[in-house]
Amino acid sequence: MGERTRRAYGVDLAQLSEWAVAQGLKPADLGHRELRRFAGVLSERGASRSTIGRKLAAVRSFYRQLVERGELEANPGDLVASPRRDSYLPRVLRESEVAELLERVPAAGPLDVRDRALFELAYSAGLRAQELVDLDVEAIDPDAEEVRVEGKGGRTRVVPAGEPAWKALERYLERARPALVSGEHGERALFLSKSGRRLSTSDVRRRLGLQTRRAALQGGVSPHTLRHSFATHLLEGGADLRSIQELLGHASVSTTQTYTRVESKRLKSVYSRAHPRA
Repeated sequence: MGERTRRAYGVDLAQLSEWAVAQGLKPADLGHRELRRFAGVLSERGASRSTIGRKLAAVRSFYRQLVERGELEANPGDLVASPRRDSYLPRVLRESEVAELLERVPAAGPLDVRDRALFELAYSAGLRAQELVDLDVEAIDPDAEEVRVEGKGGRTRVVPAGEPAWKALERYLERARPALVSGEHGERALFLSKSGRRLSTSDVRRRLGLQTRRAALQGGVSPHTLRHSFATHLLEGGADLRSIQELLGHASVSTTQTYTRVESKRLKSVYSRAHPRA
C-alpha cells in the first residue's frame, strides 16, 4: 500500500471512529448493519459512490487486521457491498483547445519554458501528474524519443512522445533547467521548481491552472484532463484499446474502456447533427 493510500485510509477510519463514538459504539461493537448505516450517512452527506467505496475498503482493511490478530472472529466489512461506481465521463479537450493551451504558454522565462515542456509531455505521452513529477533526467531518451515511466503499483513502461514534446524538452534542458538547478540540492528530477527542487503534483495543477487562464480556456482543466484527451484523441485516430491500455499503464483494459463511452457520446452527437432522420 502506498503512503498516500495509507494517509487516505487513516482519514477514512478517523471519520468512522467519530461517527461510532457519536453512536456510543466501539469498533468491536460495529457489525455489518452499523457499517451499512455509516455508508448511508456518507451518502446523505453528499459523498460520491467512489468515495464511499474507498472508505468501505479502508474499513475492510482495518477489520481484516483485527481478524488476523485474533481480536475478532469475522470481518463485518465483508458483508457490506460497495456501491456501484459513478458513471464518470471525463472532460476531454478538443485538439484545437490543446493546441491553444500549449501554444499560448509564453517563452519569456525559465518557468514558462518548463511549463511548455511539462504540459507538452503530459499530453504527448498521456502521463499522470505523479508520473510527471517522478521523472528523473535519465528517464528520457531523446534519440529513441521515449520516456521510461514509473507508474502505479511499481509498473514500469516505456512510452513514446511526439516531436513537439521533444522540441519543448530540448529547449527546457538547454535554456531553462540550468537556470533552475541549485547546486545545494543536486536534484536529479527532470522538472524543477523555481527553488531547484522536484515539482509536486500541486505545483503541476497550479501552473496548469495559470496557463489555462492565459489561454482563455474554460476552467476545470487538470493534468488528468490532458491524459484523458491524449487517450480519446488516440481512439478517435484509430488506435485500439489494448495499445491505449499499455500507453496509459492501466492494469486492466476495463479501466481503458471508459474512453469508448466518451467516443460513443461524441458519435451520438455527430449523428444527431448530421443524419436527416436523427
